[in-house]
Amino acid sequence: MLALLAALQLQLQVTASAPDSVPTVTLSEALHRATGLDPDYVAAVGQVDNAVWARRSAFSVFILPAVTLSTDVARPNPQSINFVTFQPVRTQVTSQLTARYDLFVGGQKLAELSRSAAALDGAHAGELQARFASALLTESDYYAVLADRELARVAGERVRRAQEQLAVARARVTTGAAVQTDSLQLRLELTQARVGLLQQQSALRVARLELGRRVGAAGPVDAAQLDTAPAPELPLTLADAIGQAATQGPQYRVAQANERAAGASFRATLGQYLPRATLTFNALAFDTLFFPTSFKRTTFTLSVSFPLWDNGQREIALSRARVSHDVARAIRQDMDRAVQHDVTAAYDGYVTARASAQLAAEALTVARENFRVQQSRYAAGATTILDLLVAQTALDDAEAALVQARYATRLALAGLENILGRRLFPERDQQ
Repeated sequence: MLALLAALQLQLQVTASAPDSVPTVTLSEALHRATGLDPDYVAAVGQVDNAVWARRSAFSVFILPAVTLSTDVARPNPQSINFVTFQPVRTQVTSQLTARYDLFVGGQKLAELSRSAAALDGAHAGELQARFASALLTESDYYAVLADRELARVAGERVRRAQEQLAVARARVTTGAAVQTDSLQLRLELTQARVGLLQQQSALRVARLELGRRVGAAGPVDAAQLDTAPAPELPLTLADAIGQAATQGPQYRVAQANERAAGASFRATLGQYLPRATLTFNALAFDTLFFPTSFKRTTFTLSVSFPLWDNGQREIALSRARVSHDVARAIRQDMDRAVQHDVTAAYDGYVTARASAQLAAEALTVARENFRVQQSRYAAGATTILDLLVAQTALDDAEAALVQARYATRLALAGLENILGRRLFPERDQQ
């Protein structure tokens, strides 16, 4: 027992004497840095860029033709005959310009315009969803550091109280006012408190490393202290939250956009059964120089085609498009049914966590007063060591419960904001 106490004391001294050189970030800094490093968010931003170009392409096909410019330089062996001058030449240069404009493609242009609009809306909603999902993970790691640091402080207070009570118990045993088991009980409590402190310090180091990884640091990062004021009431009712989530929530907007895009793709596939009309302009030039000028020819071609049968390939594509549309519609309908459940669970979770934090604050006040009374009674010989240890354990548990409840409330708020896709208290990001 003495050897274990000595080892624990040495470890605590080394930990206490180590310089604290861990950098500190605020919550707003952590959110800003972590968002740009999240692979899911980077992918979502890339999807927005892809959707923007798809939207531009869908507009451009209405006014701009597809243009191709090509040049061929050939050196025939043996020499060939220039079909314009009928003279043998060593070099033949052919340049061609082709402009193609689809006059009618079975409504596929309009369908692609609708699909690109839905895809762009879904990409923006996906980017918002990825941003809030990244913020939720960042806040979870940030609050974990704060909670572990507070719990380490609580564990340190437990060690201090155990040391004080052990000194009192030894004095009472020396004077004959208490038995030897009182000192042994408090020595065991001191050992347990020191082990708990070591465990909490280890958890704090791991949490700092995880926060550092989240914000892109090479080592551990500490979290700046937040205010400990009671959590405020939500600025909207449950009905308002459900309505906002259904219309503005990113995950629900993504489901709606995917259904619209799948419907447009299905209509585009149906267009393969209709005739097609294409106008093509071709300019051809031939010479022995790199910029041919000796022979030029231009043609305008109007092509009309009516696909009758392609061995079932259109039917396969149509079946796949129909299935994709049905799946997207089923997902959207399921999300519509789930929005009330999801928002209610998150909303009530915050309300419950807020009430739990208030209860934990009151319980801590009671536990402190009870410990003070038991401490005075034990010093006066009016109670047993077991009653004192029970009061001390209740105080430790109450302090830890308050810390956990406080940050659980903040995390519950972040979960609700993740569903709604907006900040309910924008000033929190400035902390």
